[in-house]
Amino acid sequence: MSTPTTAAAPPVRRPDPTTTATRRRVALASFVGTTVEYYDFYLYATASALVFAPTFFPSVTPAVGVIASFATYGVGFVARPLGGIVAGHLGDRIGRKKLLVASLVLMGIASTLIGAIPSASTIGVGAVVALVVLRLLQGVAAGAEWGGSALLSVEHAPARHRGLFGAFTQMGSAGGMLLATGVFTLVRTLLGNEAFLAWGWRLPFLFSAVIVAVGLVIRLGVQDAPVFQELRASGGVERFPVWQAIRQHPRSILVTAGLRLVQPALYSILTTYSLTYLGNVRGPEGADAGLRAVLVISAVSLVTTPFWGWLSDRVGRRVLTIWSAVGIAVLIWPFFAFLDAGPLVLLPLVALVGMCVFHDSIYGPQAAWFAEQFPTGRRYSGMSLGYQIGSIFSVGLTPLLAAVFVELGGGSPWILCGYLGVYAVLSIVAAVFAVDPRAAERRAERAGRTERAGHAAERETPEVRVSR
Repeated sequence: MSTPTTAAAPPVRRPDPTTTATRRRVALASFVGTTVEYYDFYLYATASALVFAPTFFPSVTPAVGVIASFATYGVGFVARPLGGIVAGHLGDRIGRKKLLVASLVLMGIASTLIGAIPSASTIGVGAVVALVVLRLLQGVAAGAEWGGSALLSVEHAPARHRGLFGAFTQMGSAGGMLLATGVFTLVRTLLGNEAFLAWGWRLPFLFSAVIVAVGLVIRLGVQDAPVFQELRASGGVERFPVWQAIRQHPRSILVTAGLRLVQPALYSILTTYSLTYLGNVRGPEGADAGLRAVLVISAVSLVTTPFWGWLSDRVGRRVLTIWSAVGIAVLIWPFFAFLDAGPLVLLPLVALVGMCVFHDSIYGPQAAWFAEQFPTGRRYSGMSLGYQIGSIFSVGLTPLLAAVFVELGGGSPWILCGYLGVYAVLSIVAAVFAVDPRAAERRAERAGRTERAGHAAERETPEVRVSR
């Protein structure tokens, strides 16, 4: 006797259609909520580059301390698929909003507690254990967050503007990085480097409790999209949506994971590893210049991310991803040459090209594109699983691998640049195999306009056509 794959839901009233005001409110909630989540997550990235080595690994050499620090950073990404699986299963069954609220609370608790961990010189190895456990909780929360936030935006959006509305979730990444880097820079500037390293770095983590409360107030004011409410009302909710996604959509999961390789790896280099690299080759002045550059590119990315989402609605998602991946593979080489010897005053401009052109043109459309790979009832599960698996091998491992590759290269980044080139090729292959419904819709729209124009011309009299 076969096991049914769907569970009947209690009857509910037919949801009201999504209005323009609702779409705007959902877009704002997606942006603010994801900004808060990524603020907490990226605090750890910045602290890994600047603080955690001397605080939690004081008994090893600086190079080993950096590698160990980035290893704890990568642990969070190992936990993200678990968060994606759990949230995907529950989000496809009980709704997107409830999981988003839970993930925000979990992230806020973990981040606040990181700010309260005693140093290794005080409690020894217990400090490292506590750091790893809390980073794992951050990873679970981040894995649960992205898929639900993306779906709230995309499922409320009209079909012709999915890329634009989905980009509001993507903007949260830039918003979180801008907020995290800005708070770190402010605290470091006000307290001085010595006090910052001793205790000041804890303040941005403790501040998480405040901004999570703000995010909760905004996020609690939205509801699931009508398309999902209607699915539940019709009894179409899957019993095991994660398993159904794996069994019936393996290609879509692999494609989604492949599209998550080169773009997040570049992000990790631009916003995290470059701070360490600049500090090593250019000293404290280089690290400070790197922080300022991250602030600039994060601010500009708040504009360029929705632009690329909008453009993907016009030209399709695939073409933007392929050409940008090619650009990343080529330009990463002169980027590191610039870090070695280029004028630091121009660093924000150089980093801006990498982030706001090549990175954002891939990242901006991702929420819509990933959602388009799966049906509604398995969408949260499928896109979360692919997204987080790709994230492990890209943004999670890249800072650690970057430190190792540069050490293996005798201080030269040539192995790291080659590694990014391999990821670019894999992302291009994934883009080729991904479905691109918006490009197909645009072709159909153009064909329809051409056909209508032809019919209109046939109905016109010869005199009218000649007069034109």
